Amino acid sequence: MRVTQSMLSHNSLRHIQNSYQKMGKLEEQLLTGKKVNRPSDDPVAAMKGINYRSQVVQVEQYQRNLGEVYNWMDNTEAALDEVNKVMQRIRDLTVQASTDSYDAEQRKNMASEIKQLRNHLESIANTKVNNKYIFNGSDTSSKPVDLSKIDKEIDIATIDENNAKDYVLFSDNGQQLTWDEAAEAYKGSDGTSVTFPISGDFMAKEKGAVSTNSDSVDIEVSQGIKLGVNSKPQAVFSLDLFSDLGKLITALESPDTTGEELSKQIDMIDGHHGKVITETAEIGAKYNRVEMVESRLTSQEVIAKSTMSKNEDIDAEKVIIELTSQEALHRASLAVGAMIIQPTLVDFLR
Repeated sequence: MRVTQSMLSHNSLRHIQNSYQKMGKLEEQLLTGKKVNRPSDDPVAAMKGINYRSQVVQVEQYQRNLGEVYNWMDNTEAALDEVNKVMQRIRDLTVQASTDSYDAEQRKNMASEIKQLRNHLESIANTKVNNKYIFNGSDTSSKPVDLSKIDKEIDIATIDENNAKDYVLFSDNGQQLTWDEAAEAYKGSDGTSVTFPISGDFMAKEKGAVSTNSDSVDIEVSQGIKLGVNSKPQAVFSLDLFSDLGKLITALESPDTTGEELSKQIDMIDGHHGKVITETAEIGAKYNRVEMVESRLTSQEVIAKSTMSKNEDIDAEKVIIELTSQEALHRASLAVGAMIIQPTLVDFLR
């Protein structure tokens, strides 16, 4: 086959152009720090990179969710700690009053302090975080406790089918029964059903007196794993708690109340205080699990980013060596091309 000067020139120019492209690709990798800057560079690596990046984004989202979990649980724990202090103070005052060494006026002063502490418990129960009530289950837009409704006496005889939806029934064991429109009866979570006329030892309160929402607030912290971050209001801020404290205040205000009668109130306070301690321990156990989930997510993030880096990031030293070698080859190509391309007619006329 006859090799012409034109063929030599075209091949030389094509090789020089390829050399420019290789240098350009190496320079781009060095500037961006990435082996793959567009899908056409390496379709397989690009596809893997999308999956790895999605995994990193997912882990980062779960870590943001954990921030919300910590926010809920830190505020809940602080609130329960405050409730513990209040209950301890109420117990101390009751123990003092039960010794019969205080006169009626002094007991009234104690009753006034307990009344303020009871109001403080209401404010704790109505704690809001990010404009959400944290002690009302999944109903975060409604406050869980309203003392004005708790202290309002409702005659059960005045409740009928027309106004039943406005009231909640409470049994003597603290069971809450709400009106079921379809069944036309009050129903409790344990299957208890009460129809008209109402019979039995029940107490009625307006809706909103205390929370009846027992649904958990769940936040996803890992793939398929959700944690309940709230403390159920019925466990701490129950109708019994506020009603019993109201009865204690009344007993302290009465000059006829004996120390022995007040001593019996101590067991009541201890019972409610024990529920608060139990709920605080429950939050502590959840907190420990959240910390373990956080540690696991941190490990997952490190692994995911490391895998993504191996797939996408360049070895800078290796790319620099390749670029230096390519520059040397490019210079040699230019020198060879200069010898291959013949001088023009003008050069001969000089």
